[in-house]
Amino acid sequence: MKPHILIIATLLLFISCKENRKNKQGDSQNTKLTESNIEKQEANANSIVGDDFVIHPIFHASMVIEHEGKTIYVDPYGGAERYSTFKDPDIVLITHAHQDHLNKETLNGLNLDNAVFVVPNSVKEELDNAYQKKSIVINNHEEKDIKGIEIEAIPMYNLPETKESRHKKGWGNGYIVDIDGERIYISGDTEDIPEMRHLKNIDIAFVCMNLPYTMTIEQAASAVLDFKPDNVYPFHFRGKNGFSDVAEFKQTVESKNPEIKIIIKDWYPETDRN
Repeated sequence: MKPHILIIATLLLFISCKENRKNKQGDSQNTKLTESNIEKQEANANSIVGDDFVIHPIFHASMVIEHEGKTIYVDPYGGAERYSTFKDPDIVLITHAHQDHLNKETLNGLNLDNAVFVVPNSVKEELDNAYQKKSIVINNHEEKDIKGIEIEAIPMYNLPETKESRHKKGWGNGYIVDIDGERIYISGDTEDIPEMRHLKNIDIAFVCMNLPYTMTIEQAASAVLDFKPDNVYPFHFRGKNGFSDVAEFKQTVESKNPEIKIIIKDWYPETDRN
């Protein structure tokens, strides 16, 4: 064989082996990713897994949102031990000042060194001084970029509006959290107000329903049928006299508009049902 032909043959063999190794590595990586996703789904059976975020129901109205290395705690409540498996928060989002949403005992047990609080002014006024300094106030209808995540404050209040209302207009916030165009609505404690009914392009909605503080399941269903979110997760459904019938809520909504999916998650572990 001529020397230049031998050199060319050797080069082709080297390139072929390199490509084979690359393909095998790629297949191995793809397998790992697939296995990881399966494990992630199985490990988070009670969680909501999106394309690039995971939402973990914690307790009552509290959840943890994870997205590209950032962690958001929403209305942390029920004791710091519930959050022990999650990263420390980058953002703490609080809807209003009632103790099942602004829970100082839970907050004081968490590591909040790197957290920013996003709150209505009524919550900031109730926070300890150290947390006040870390707070960003957002009012109804305002929208702010917080660490690269768009957060919009939506009104939450009782109907009819009276001086005796437990939740007065402007006192607290619902929120829309926009994660790469995926719009997640968190209702806070509210009734079926016009501002909820007029929401647009909501991908995921967390809707409260408990008496006597927020909505009946009929009110909640009516509002959901108006603003037509893609997916609805009933939460905050334990009231003064027990649990709202979220199964009936699901049946009511889906029988009238089957394109709206109602998904029921466990917000109340057995130990909390007494």
